[in-house]
Amino acid sequence: MRADRLMAVLLLLQQRERLTAADVARELEVSERTARRDLDALAMAGVPVYSIQGRGGGWRLVGGARTDLSGLTAGEARALFLVAGPASAATPAVKAALRKLVRALPEPFRLEAEAAASALLVDPQRWGVSRVEPRPQRFLDELQNAVIRGVQVRLGYVDGTGAETERTVHPLGIVAKGPWWYLVAGTAAGRRTFRVDRVTSLGLTGDAVHRPGDFDLAASWRAIADEVDRRRTPLEIQATCAPDGLARLRMILGDRLDIGAATADGRIGVAIRGYNEYALAGELAGLVEWVEVTGPPGVRAQLAAIGRALAERYG
Repeated sequence: MRADRLMAVLLLLQQRERLTAADVARELEVSERTARRDLDALAMAGVPVYSIQGRGGGWRLVGGARTDLSGLTAGEARALFLVAGPASAATPAVKAALRKLVRALPEPFRLEAEAAASALLVDPQRWGVSRVEPRPQRFLDELQNAVIRGVQVRLGYVDGTGAETERTVHPLGIVAKGPWWYLVAGTAAGRRTFRVDRVTSLGLTGDAVHRPGDFDLAASWRAIADEVDRRRTPLEIQATCAPDGLARLRMILGDRLDIGAATADGRIGVAIRGYNEYALAGELAGLVEWVEVTGPPGVRAQLAAIGRALAERYG
């Protein structure tokens, strides 16, 4: 992510009259050696910076103590500060530096830059395996723009049953989960999510979004994703697991596994969520060396049936 770091160094130079390698190292949480290399790289790339030796020395921009960032367009400012948001792969130190630098932007761009820094989220966990590919995300850019600008939209939408509706929503954030994109928005019925590829029409209303003061996109999405997971895996079973089998369970079950306390015999109590008794028994049949299901009885019966079938087939 050196390009992101060099951009952060340049903005620091634009914000301050003089900058030393120690200043850069402290702000970006890198070594002074790395900071000096970055400053040299900016000079070699043609950025008008120069160094002053001796006491009171450091690095400066040619042409004045401070350089106004008004040369940035509003779109460029938003794009820059998307680097500071949770959707970015930039290092935490670079994100922190860019968020600090928002105050260096001209006033007209500052609010949108701050909004851009929290507008997007990437959730790396997929929801199972789907053979259905998303349709084109026709309105993704417009929805992102509405989130950043804080403008309500009139949304045409087709839900999972094929029913088409139109409603006014308050865009709060955009989330990428696997190949799917989702809009998190406030509605008359409360906070809702909309799959972006199901949006059929979009119109900006010009009215300001009502954004709750305590809204946090990451926390809101965690609650939404947890609720979806609960609906997709309505059955919960109880079991005990040998300590050396926990890593295997985590690998196979992911966030459908909740780990509890140790039992008297040293095994670990666990709760496992799944779609139905038959599906869960099939998943756990190969883990009998480590896992014993204690309930409900239906899953134990399914496991016993699988065991009998295996014995008859392979006896």
